[in-house]
Amino acid sequence: MEVQAARQPARRTGGRSARVRAAVIDATLAALLAHGLDELSIADVAHRAGVHPTTIYRRWGSRSNLALDAVLSGTEAEIPPPDTGSLRGDLLAVIRGISTLLRTPLGELLVRLALRSDLPEYGSVRAGYWVQRFRIGAAILERALARGELRPDVDPLLALETLVGPMYVRMLMTGEPLDDALLVRCVDLVLDGIAARPRRTGDVHPLPDIARAHAPRA
Repeated sequence: MEVQAARQPARRTGGRSARVRAAVIDATLAALLAHGLDELSIADVAHRAGVHPTTIYRRWGSRSNLALDAVLSGTEAEIPPPDTGSLRGDLLAVIRGISTLLRTPLGELLVRLALRSDLPEYGSVRAGYWVQRFRIGAAILERALARGELRPDVDPLLALETLVGPMYVRMLMTGEPLDDALLVRCVDLVLDGIAARPRRTGDVHPLPDIARAHAPRA
């Protein structure tokens, strides 16, 4: 009995569907990083993942949908939502995570996909990435509002765009370094505009629903 038990394979959690998806996502990222978007082949991904091509077509429908899901899944894993206990700490964690991601092959791939103008469907990569980042930012600002650290009239999308904008300017336009000193200055600059001020007697401000604020623009 002990020998039989030892030969039984360990049970994997998540079910077959989750395992197939994980294998296909990993295979797609590997193919994209090795050969780029233009050479991405569903047949190649299926071979790498050990599944039939019809499995991929049935679930993702097209090469563009597959690439989008793979890249967004990869970036989500790279930047987990922070909860440091303070607004400044959370913003620093987010911007440092994004900066680190942008210096990786996956981050470079994300930027290349988002900048493609010859394939309009890849605009969804840009939109999907910002939906993902906005969810994290909205959660951070909601917690800060509950702690009394945030002005109640803050536009959460604008705050997040202002936070990360200088990184993309340097990366895509000026070529200046993305050092930690820049990231700290970006956070402190944004905090100066969104942090709660001492309330004067008689001031009353409605609290907006940050989670339903603005949908990210594509």
